[in-house]
Amino acid sequence: MRTLTGIQPSGTLHIGNYFGAMLPAIEAQARGECFYFIADYHSMTSLFEPVERRKNTLGVALDWLALGLDPQRSVFWRQSDVPEVTELMWILGTLTPMGLLERAHSFKDKTAKGISANFGLFAYPVLMAADILLYDTHLVPVGKDQKQHVEMTRDIAIKFNQTYGETFVVPESQIRDDVAVVPGLDGQKMSKSYGNTIDIFGEEKATRKKIMGIVMDSRTPQEPKPDADKNLAIQLLKLVAPADVANDLENRLCTGGLGYGDLKKALFEHYWNFFAPARARRAELAADMDYVQRVLDDGAKRARAVASDVLQRARKASGLA
Repeated sequence: MRTLTGIQPSGTLHIGNYFGAMLPAIEAQARGECFYFIADYHSMTSLFEPVERRKNTLGVALDWLALGLDPQRSVFWRQSDVPEVTELMWILGTLTPMGLLERAHSFKDKTAKGISANFGLFAYPVLMAADILLYDTHLVPVGKDQKQHVEMTRDIAIKFNQTYGETFVVPESQIRDDVAVVPGLDGQKMSKSYGNTIDIFGEEKATRKKIMGIVMDSRTPQEPKPDADKNLAIQLLKLVAPADVANDLENRLCTGGLGYGDLKKALFEHYWNFFAPARARRAELAADMDYVQRVLDDGAKRARAVASDVLQRARKASGLA
């Protein structure tokens, strides 16, 4: 059973990315065959600075390897190193109805926000379908808001199989109902667009300042706080602190006697300690970028071995081979 995860090189990762998507994807390595790719082609719909794209792409590679992606157990590559994906995109595009693309949330949402429409943004679901179908993918782990993308891939695969004969594995979406929705520093969902994030590999002084700046109510340390479970710092602590520590601090806040300043200090310390091994590993990797490049090159070779076979099936079925 093969699962596939695409990773956008969109810049600095935060703990919402980690607990919401990265951790479940990395844990999946223990349960089956996992393919991970850095979606640098997809980034071209909105990022137009080549130096930044290269920097972000290598940064994503460092982040995922530091946080536990194991290139010995999984396949990890840069999307643009497997050119078969663009040929398959064209083949699939010839069977993809315009109406299907016009209904895509990714297109409608971004144009509604005033983002200028281009072909890449419009055809984004076709490239995504090629990403998935090119590797005989069985499962695509996604959040509920991304289910449409997999449904569109299924529609495209079924249309191709009906037109040219059974060629593609029709994938299933794996909806993660238990995905952690990590609150940001302002209580909203953690998101770069809200400016409320805690970076995974943030600088110590700046991150401490962010956490200590979390706004609390005006109750004194001695006052009981029966709503302690709804406290933002407690919610974040439960992600990065041992369960007994987080529960003890929550109980102390609930019964009275714990000040918000001490609570936020505890949050910072546990956050800093939680990601300490990953920070050390990332520093090691950053000092050996030749190794990181070898990982991506090897991953691309392994990915292409699968992709070339699938593309030849599609070419033969459609009369191109």
